[in-house]
Amino acid sequence: MSKAATMEIPINGNGDSRTLAEDDGLEQAAQLQWSLDEKDLQQVMVSGPNLNETSIVSGGYGGTAEGIIPTSSIKGSDMHHSDSSQSMSADQAARGIAVEKFDVMKKWGLNTYKCTKQMLSERFGRGSRTVDLELEAQIEVLRDTKRKYENVLRLARALTNHFYSMVQTQHALGDTFADLSQKSPELRDEFGYNAETQKLLCKNGETLLGAINFFVASINTLVNKTMEDTLMTIKMYENARLEYDAYRADLEELSLGPRDAVTMARIEAAQQQYQAQKDKYERLRSDVTIKLKFLEENKVKVMHKQLLLFHNAISAYFAGNQQQLEQTLKQFNIKMKPPGADKPSWLEDQ
Repeated sequence: MSKAATMEIPINGNGDSRTLAEDDGLEQAAQLQWSLDEKDLQQVMVSGPNLNETSIVSGGYGGTAEGIIPTSSIKGSDMHHSDSSQSMSADQAARGIAVEKFDVMKKWGLNTYKCTKQMLSERFGRGSRTVDLELEAQIEVLRDTKRKYENVLRLARALTNHFYSMVQTQHALGDTFADLSQKSPELRDEFGYNAETQKLLCKNGETLLGAINFFVASINTLVNKTMEDTLMTIKMYENARLEYDAYRADLEELSLGPRDAVTMARIEAAQQQYQAQKDKYERLRSDVTIKLKFLEENKVKVMHKQLLLFHNAISAYFAGNQQQLEQTLKQFNIKMKPPGADKPSWLEDQ
């Protein structure tokens, strides 16, 4: 990995960054607000319903309203002790869950704040970012390749739609010629061989549609599944890179401050967080490198087969070589629908 370019930040007498003073104030204010919210939440969870204000019904089935006995009158009973213990246990469990959720939200908020601060610093040229020049170039090539393949996919689908319309027109024209051949004795032969020609063109057209549809389906899988999966991993890698730089900048900022007991504790915690983010970043960078390599190999293999199929099928059709066209479909294991199948024949997978 190439070394990232860093910039020096002027430091005042007490070790605080002048350019980041406003950001420190925002972070302290956010932490104070979270502390106040946590106290309010704990007070709400501690307070609960007063058991002395509840009541129980004595008697059983058919009991009257006169059988209602205030629980405050049952002093020192085992039932009161059991209910109180269960209520306290439920309150403690609920309070523990609430505090746990609050801690998760607090960590998420701090992480979001640090990443947003880092992103703005990079955008305005105040902070440094880690850059892997070779990997970034490969990622940009992938994105450009995906855009070009998406255009190929769009044009191939348009060709399929237009060609299907032509085949349907040829089919209708052949039926019309055949009907006129029966009803026009003086032109029976002329209408007859035109009907046969259109039927033959229609049959070959359906065969070509099978090849083009197979080509479209394979390109669609390559673009919208294989490439998209790699781009999702790249997105995770880019997010991990931003988090890594955010915690790195936070650790560097703390290291420039005074070395009292409180600051040393914060530095130690920041060091642990930085190491965790670094491990995550390096792991995802390795994943992206491996996926890019396998994607390139898979792309070459798939496109070699599909481009050969497309060329052979188109050439055989327009050369009028029905035997070679059918042989092309057998070569690539493309199965035609049985006769009498509902049309459209080759657009159902679109």
